[in-house]
Amino acid sequence: MLEADLIWLTILIFLPTATALTLLLVPARAAEVMRWLAVFGAAGTLSVSLCVVVGYYLLLDSRLDANGRPLYSAWTRLDARADQAASDAAQPIPKALLSDDWIARRPWIEDFDIYYALGVDGIGLSLVVLTALITLTALMASWNIEQGVRGYLILVLLLETGVIGAFLALDFFLFYVFYELMLIPMFVLIGLWGGERRRYAAFKFVVYTLTGSVAILAALLAWHTVDVRDFVDQAEVQQRVRELARERHLSESDVDNQVRIHTFDLVTLSKVGRAVMLILSGQEHRLAARDHIAEQPVWNQVPNGPVKLFAPGVDVAAAIARLKAQPVCTPSFQYLVFALLFVGFAVKVPVVPLHSWLPDAHVEAPTPISMILAGILLKLGGYGILRLAVPLCPWAAAQLSLWIGLIGVVGIVYGALVAMGQTDFKKLLAYSSVSHMGFVILGLAAWSSGGTAQYWQWGVNGAVFQMLAHGITASALFFVVGVVYDRAHHRDLRRMGGLWEPMPLYCGFSAVLFFASMGLPGLCGFVGEFFVLLSAWHFSPALAVPAVLSVILTAGYLLWTWLRVFTGVNEATASFADLTPREAATLLPYVVLAILLGVLPFTLVLKWVDPAVTGWIANLAVLR
Repeated sequence: MLEADLIWLTILIFLPTATALTLLLVPARAAEVMRWLAVFGAAGTLSVSLCVVVGYYLLLDSRLDANGRPLYSAWTRLDARADQAASDAAQPIPKALLSDDWIARRPWIEDFDIYYALGVDGIGLSLVVLTALITLTALMASWNIEQGVRGYLILVLLLETGVIGAFLALDFFLFYVFYELMLIPMFVLIGLWGGERRRYAAFKFVVYTLTGSVAILAALLAWHTVDVRDFVDQAEVQQRVRELARERHLSESDVDNQVRIHTFDLVTLSKVGRAVMLILSGQEHRLAARDHIAEQPVWNQVPNGPVKLFAPGVDVAAAIARLKAQPVCTPSFQYLVFALLFVGFAVKVPVVPLHSWLPDAHVEAPTPISMILAGILLKLGGYGILRLAVPLCPWAAAQLSLWIGLIGVVGIVYGALVAMGQTDFKKLLAYSSVSHMGFVILGLAAWSSGGTAQYWQWGVNGAVFQMLAHGITASALFFVVGVVYDRAHHRDLRRMGGLWEPMPLYCGFSAVLFFASMGLPGLCGFVGEFFVLLSAWHFSPALAVPAVLSVILTAGYLLWTWLRVFTGVNEATASFADLTPREAATLLPYVVLAILLGVLPFTLVLKWVDPAVTGWIANLAVLR
């Protein structure tokens, strides 16, 4: 019998695809029906995502930690639930599957140990909700698309499936499939529905993105060469031993040392990465076997105490010897694979100097696709670094943390400076995105451990919140550009002005969003940046100072843009109509969220995101 969480998560991922397939049945002349059907499908996806949030929160609230606090039990961490689910499935008589652990795991391509493995935690789920919201509003903003309506809507919905699947995947190969699923739809959407230079922008987008994808694929293949037999439930190892003994007509003792287990499971691979970090940093004496399969590190464990990464029942000395004999346990492997993963995801963030595809893509893409590009796709870069690059190669990440932080700061300052010189409204927002996403990189880089691990937790919480806040403000501001473009038919800031009088509702909504993007206290943009700057100051004041000063640049170019667009008198804009009901309905959720997330960040987001961040930090902070 299928467990409930498998059904919920599968519906969440593939409801957009099902909606896209339904569109094929609608007659070509019924474009309005297609639009409404796509909107209802996206609204259904958003509804399902909110139901999953409720279910996940109930899971967190169902257990207490060692101090009697709800929400922070070690058992409810993603790693613990995934380990337990894998262990239950590996037993000679598989145990009953749980319907409320929000882990779904089914064999997919068994010869290569590839699983349809999905899991929910606060980090990925918050971005899933953001994805569902932005897709819904982007479809609401797509009413002006007149050519190829069916194909356009199908591609947007397929792109949503890819993004949500990537945020929920726990298998590296499955993650890569979903990650690549987004490439073709976005390429076609820009190339067919974009502006005059759409082909150039689409080609540039696919070249940069495909280069990053090849780097990620190389890292995926490298990790699949690793033998993880000492990190998985030993029932699985014994099963492999029996199968190999029967196949070769030998005794089990003769083939025991010949068994190799390879996996794409991200939770297992992250344990290997942590064990390698302890060995390479001269702390292999701290490695130990877990007492039970789902045991997790304690936040405030004894300094330099044991780190239990091997599976229960494993001979620790033999496991260390096997691990040290593999290429994965070398500095060159760690540096190379981390570089592949970081560069692969940094293209999507994007970081300087891998950012040049973004302004062209934004300028040429239609408004709804710019909303998706800024609000969703850039977040996949930050998420990939957080979920894969750092946990799989923590030793290299720690060694290069100052350099990674510097990359973040360069992006923050460079993006702000270049944005100040733009006269194209969309291009200004594109460089603004480069600047704002630099805070995500800086927050993830602020590595600390022991008694100062709290500072890193602030940075990671800030990075996650910054992705959410930027998704809200950037998507909304690109729609703001689209609204004025529909009336003025240009994006030249020098020719705008005077919009306050003819478009008061539009200007009021835009004011909230501009100030939120600027990081005004009380609005969503302030929270993430504040957390990141606090963390960065404790990590490296030399990096924190330019990041703090960049806030002045951000305020400068956004206020200057506001003055050029909305104030003054301009006869060319005096007759512009205010927001239509559809346009107001598209912007309203962003305005409301910009305010609510600034006023109630803990209640609405951090309350169910912070437990996941706490577990992420607990896994890594004990290694230094």
